[in-house]
Order: sequence, then structure tokens, then C-alpha cells
Amino acid sequence: MKHLVEVEPATATTGPAYRNARAKDGLLQAPPGLHSCWDIFRTSVEKYPNNQMLGRRRVVDGKAGEYTWVTYKEVYDVVMKLAASIDKSGIKQGESCGIYGANCPEWIISMEACNALGVCCVPLYDSLGAGAVEFIICHAEIQIAFVEEKKITELLKTCHATSKYLKTVISFGGVTNDHKDEAKNYGLSIFSWEEFLIMGGSHNFDLPEKKISDICTIMYTSGTTGDPKGVMISNESLLVNITGPDSVLQYIGEVLDQDDVYLSYLPLAHIFDRMFEEVFIYHGSKIGFWRGDVKLLVDDIAALKPTIFCAVPRVLDRIYSGLTARISSGGILKKTLFNIAYKMKLDSMRKGIKHEKAAPFFDKLVFSKVKERLGGKLRVIVSGGAPLSVPVEEFLRVVTCAYVIQGYGLTETCAGSIVSIPNQYSMLGTVGPPVPHIDVRLESVPEMGYHALSSVPRGEICIRGSVLFSGYYKREDLVQEVMIDGWFHTGDIGEWQPDGSLKVIDRKKNIFKLSQGEYVAVENLENVYGVLQDIDSIWVYGNSFESSLVAVVNPNQQSLERWAEQNGTAGSFAELCEHSRAKEHILAELTKIAKEKKLGL
Repeated sequence: MKHLVEVEPATATTGPAYRNARAKDGLLQAPPGLHSCWDIFRTSVEKYPNNQMLGRRRVVDGKAGEYTWVTYKEVYDVVMKLAASIDKSGIKQGESCGIYGANCPEWIISMEACNALGVCCVPLYDSLGAGAVEFIICHAEIQIAFVEEKKITELLKTCHATSKYLKTVISFGGVTNDHKDEAKNYGLSIFSWEEFLIMGGSHNFDLPEKKISDICTIMYTSGTTGDPKGVMISNESLLVNITGPDSVLQYIGEVLDQDDVYLSYLPLAHIFDRMFEEVFIYHGSKIGFWRGDVKLLVDDIAALKPTIFCAVPRVLDRIYSGLTARISSGGILKKTLFNIAYKMKLDSMRKGIKHEKAAPFFDKLVFSKVKERLGGKLRVIVSGGAPLSVPVEEFLRVVTCAYVIQGYGLTETCAGSIVSIPNQYSMLGTVGPPVPHIDVRLESVPEMGYHALSSVPRGEICIRGSVLFSGYYKREDLVQEVMIDGWFHTGDIGEWQPDGSLKVIDRKKNIFKLSQGEYVAVENLENVYGVLQDIDSIWVYGNSFESSLVAVVNPNQQSLERWAEQNGTAGSFAELCEHSRAKEHILAELTKIAKEKKLGL
């Protein structure tokens, strides 16, 4: 297949093992001279000491201003002060440090202090459900934690169970007297950010030697059942993976460099954003942080003017909805001009013409307005975390004047493992070929009707390479379920395309029988319904004791309020969600898309 080379033949149950054709002479390795994630930051400080590194918007009287920045050398100086304080508090190499809160400069500074000392960084987050923070602190035996100021109260609620391990808490900001009193009851030491920086004082310490095989971070992910799993990620996994974005862009003559700008808003607690921020630090680039409100995200984009924008499909769906709503609300002339421009550019791209040459006249006349709304300098949009719907991907490819890349990866594969090639229109709706540092093969799943050796190869996606995780912390039994003969079994079902790209079509574990014997894949249903612009999210549930499914739907507030205005229905968003006509409207839209996608309703 185009873009791939076969490195191992098929077996009775698996298809051939493939790798990217650009890696035919060997898989990519870590950049020379780097042995740990600390080396990524340290070498960038040496190369780019005066480059702006971390930026945030100052908010005065409720109004956000321009981004203000600190340089790589200034960040390094704070990191070393923080490392001195951590070392003085008694935390040793290989032990665990928790970080809990939204993305901000202090998050990165805390992470780099951990990297400096060889301390294992363990992100804490409550999105895994009630009790997850408590479980992670106890399971990872976290002794020290850096916490967003507004999360301190939540953290202290866990102390009845976690104080056996947790001894020191540092706020990203200040600490109230109430916090100090409560912490004292549990034998905790709690500091403001400034207090802890001073604590290190003139403490002398040596940075330990760090190995490429050392565990850099443990990231907890939710399983289908049971407690969260601690995915152990080594320095090597992250070091090898920072070569991935470079290899993808170099293929089309583009490069990442110190002039690039990245918007940090996807959770640093997840590998997708963590890996990309390491890439930008490696290149001496700028990282600007959002204000933490999704409604203000586009405004933050306009102020920061990022060159690379990473997103999950739900964020891109919101941007798509906002742009289409603005277009629909324009006059007839504007809408007509947009539709003509869109069709002409799309037709050219379908013929294989690159996006920047498909319709340069309309790029300046029509689509430049969209580009300016996204900061004016955006050149690459990367989507990951879930499948991006084809209509949204196609729309963004046309109107943003930027490359749109869809990728696939898991925490266990250290994020981006399979990434589409920019400007390849045939890869629309796929996640592209493997990056040049992994091997991929499909394994048959006959009970679901997927066969890796059929004319259209389909099966479970299996990945091999040095980027793979080092195991589940304290759960070797779970490792044996997914690691077989060096291959990580992802649980996702893929389909090879003739050009060597991969399409993710299903999920292996999310299939069960209803009481009448009918097999149902609920994740596929959620993906089908999830493209509907009238809803923000949908969760589908069923079990083998019932004959039908139920769904919980979270409506999109703007769409619902717009519908209410057009249909003479008044009330707050909460009241509209209870309104019978609104429920009928949402159900009608869900039924409509189900019929379009032939779901058998």
C-alpha cells in the first residue's frame, strides 16, 4: 500500500505488520544527546535563553489584556528555586509528585522541577469521577502536590484517606487561613506559591543522573470498569514521540521552529497536550495559556495568534457551529459568495490541488476573514482524542487556510501514533498512516465480523515500538491482557485504506447483546449522533437484560436558545431543557440523523 512498507508477513489471525515507508531503514529514535525530559527543557534554555516561553493574559477589572511573557531563562531560574524547595522537603528521585489544576505557567514549572529531580510527575484530575483524586494519591503514594488555588478545598476533602501519604501541598496562588487550619488538622504542610519558592533558600543540591528508561510520568486513565489505571510513561517514550510532528511536517516541506506559537488549553493531565507542549519546548517556541473558559476560547485564540492549534473534535465542532452560524446570519449576497467560494475551493482540493493553491483569490476575499478570527497566523490544526466527523474536517480544510491533520493514539502509545498527511484529500475521514517510529498491524475479531486478511482488511489495531508505555503501575495483570508478544492491543477496530491510511471504525469492547440477541456497538452510535450540532454530548447505555437502549443528551445551549427564539418558546436554558417542545425538537433531530445514517430506526 502507498505510504507503507511490510516488515512482517501475515499470520492466520493477523494481517501483515506495516510501518511508514519513510522508516523502511529503521524506526525513528530519540534525538541524539537527549536522555530525559529534563534534557528537552535544559537544552532549549541553553539554545534560546531569551526566547519567550510561557504567557498568560492578565485580567484587570474583568477585561483581558494582551499576553505577557516570561523567557526560557526566567522559567529556568524559577524551576531551580522550586526544585531546591522540593529537594529540601525530602522528596527523592523516583518518588511521586501530584499536579492538580488547569493549565497555567505554574503547571509547566512544577513539571519541569519534577523532571530536574527525576521525580515522577502524576497529574491529578477529577474528571475520572468522584473519588479519583483520592484513589490516585493513595495508589501512587503521592507525598507532595502542586494544586490550583480553587482546587485546594477539593483536595483537602480527601485528606481523611490520603494523609497517610500526602504531606505537603503547594498552591499555584495563595492559601487562606481556613486552608491552613484544615491542613493542620491532618498534619499537612501547606504553602502559597511564593512561600514555597522561598523555602529552598540557599539549599544546595545536585541534580541526579537520569536514565532514558526512567519513568517520567504516571497518567491515570479510566478503564471500562474498575479503578483508574496508572499508565507509566518513560523518558524514552516522550523523547521518541517529539520527533513525530517534525517528521509529518517535514514530509510536506514544513518545519516547526522557535517562531511557532501554541495555545495550551487541552488538559496537561492528558498525554495529547503534554506531548505537544514538550515538542514546543524542544523547539524553543512560545506557549500561551487560555483563561479557562470555553466561551472565551476563540477570543484567546485571536489574542495569542497561535500557529499550531491542537483540539479534540468537540472543540472543533464548536468552532464549526460558530462559523456556520455567522455565515447563516449574513446577508444573501455574503452567503451566496461564500457558497460559491467554498464549492470552487473544495472542487479544486478534491482534484488533488493543495489547499494554499486551490483558490487563492477566494482565500483573500472570503476565507481570510475566518483566518483572522482564528488569529491570522494559524497554519496547522491537529485533531485527536476521538474521530472527527467528515463534514467538520472538510469544512475546516476549506475555510481556515490551514493544514488539518487528524491523528490517533492512546495514553499507552504516548499520543500520536497514526497521523494523516496534510493536503492529502484522500485521507479525509481517516487518521492517516503510522508515524515513522512504530509498527502497526490488524488482528482479526471474528465475533464482530472483522477479518484482517479480507479484501478490505479490518481488525483490532495493534501497535509496537519504543514509544509504548512501560506498564500499568502496580497492575501487571492488566498489562498481560493488552501486551501480547510485544504488541499493544488498543481495543479499537481499524480498516486499512488503499493509500495506506487507517480508518478507525469501531471499538472492540463496547459491543454487547440486547435481550433479543441483537449486537450493539454503543460507541459507534455515540459517534453518529455526536455530529449533531444541536447537542454537546450524548451517552448511550444498554444491557443484555433489556430490549432497547437509552440515551442521556446534553443540548447545546446556543442552538437550543436559537431554536426557542425562532419558535416562540421562552425560558432559561435549564427551563428549556425541561420543556416538552424542546425535548420533541431534540428527539426529532436525533431521529432524522439516525434515518440518514441508516441506523434501522
